[in-house]
Amino acid sequence: MAHADIGTKFLKKYNGTVNDSFQITGSKSESNRLLILQALYPSINISNLSNSDDTNLMQNALKSTEKEINIGHAGTTMRFLTSYFAVKPNSEIILTGSARMQERPIKILVDALRSLGAKIEYVKNDGFPPLKITGSNLTANKVKIDGSVSSQYISSLLLIAPTLPDGLTIEFEGKITSIPYIQMTLSLLNDLGVSTNFEGQFITVNPTQEIKNTEFTVESDWSSASYSYGLVALTENGKLDISSYKQNSLQGDSVLQEIYKEFGVTTTFNDHTITLEKVKNFTLPKRVEFDLVKAPDIAQTIAVTAFGLGVECHMTGLHTLKIKETDRIIALYNELTKLGATIEYTDETLTVKAFNGTINSDVHIATYNDHRMAMAFAPLLLKTNINIDDAGVVSKSYPSFWDDFERFQ
Repeated sequence: MAHADIGTKFLKKYNGTVNDSFQITGSKSESNRLLILQALYPSINISNLSNSDDTNLMQNALKSTEKEINIGHAGTTMRFLTSYFAVKPNSEIILTGSARMQERPIKILVDALRSLGAKIEYVKNDGFPPLKITGSNLTANKVKIDGSVSSQYISSLLLIAPTLPDGLTIEFEGKITSIPYIQMTLSLLNDLGVSTNFEGQFITVNPTQEIKNTEFTVESDWSSASYSYGLVALTENGKLDISSYKQNSLQGDSVLQEIYKEFGVTTTFNDHTITLEKVKNFTLPKRVEFDLVKAPDIAQTIAVTAFGLGVECHMTGLHTLKIKETDRIIALYNELTKLGATIEYTDETLTVKAFNGTINSDVHIATYNDHRMAMAFAPLLLKTNINIDDAGVVSKSYPSFWDDFERFQ
């Protein structure tokens, strides 16, 4: 699905009050996992599905009768569908995506599936989409995989694991990254009645024919809430109510609650609504440090917040950002320096240096086909005029984002 063609979005500096309430769409991460499980176990019913492009693409792909399926920029969709179609007997499809998707590696997942007996061929370049997948019955039940790779590879394997005749044991080699996303997948399997065990370097999923739970309500997306956190942080006394959220969330990005305390933002739960409020007369720290290995998707929002507040910010655990919709570390460097920031970075770290100058005005922020670039920079409307190029890219995860932000312009 192509995103809405909004073109450049001009955000004029806003000097008004940030005080409002709205609901954010269901979690893309939860929605896409549940859609795969629903395809494997059709009795499942899902409410509050994400209305993001990625989730729409997943739904369309699962319903498609075409021989070639194009999932655009949707990385999660590509990885989850690779495993799904590998275990769908009597099917043969070409799974492809955008030019950027064809540059994003998938060899580790393909190698793991092949070791289980999957029939997958590369159509163009070895290690990258497009893939020709011939569905078959996988008979092996053990696989080794590098634990430091994208957790989406691991979740992709876990989602099909209970349908395998002998289940699946995954052995991790090296340090395991993005554990909250793995735990989200395991929690959803447990809710179905699937027995799992995650101990040390091993995950075991038992085979399951019948499931016990068929009703699921998707929690709203914490990654999408990060932009509201960024907005409130840049105010003097802003306050926003957003829903629907769970205090004991499966989503790793719920760590926002703790991280944004450093920027003076408190989080209060009232049923399924969270209230974000800026502490009045808050004294900012000179420097903050965050290890985001478990929540890399909020790095862009945090970097922009720190720059806007003039706080030095050092982030680690960012090694997976280089294989996202764009190389997010380089993208942050490029766009923040346009605004006047001084940035230092490596392949897995980024430091936004302390800044007490004037933020450059009327800068055009390139978004690189990356929804999070557009949304992370938007809160700077509280500091300066900015232009967000290719603003429609937000539809990938948060289609109503600009509608929600219109009230602050």
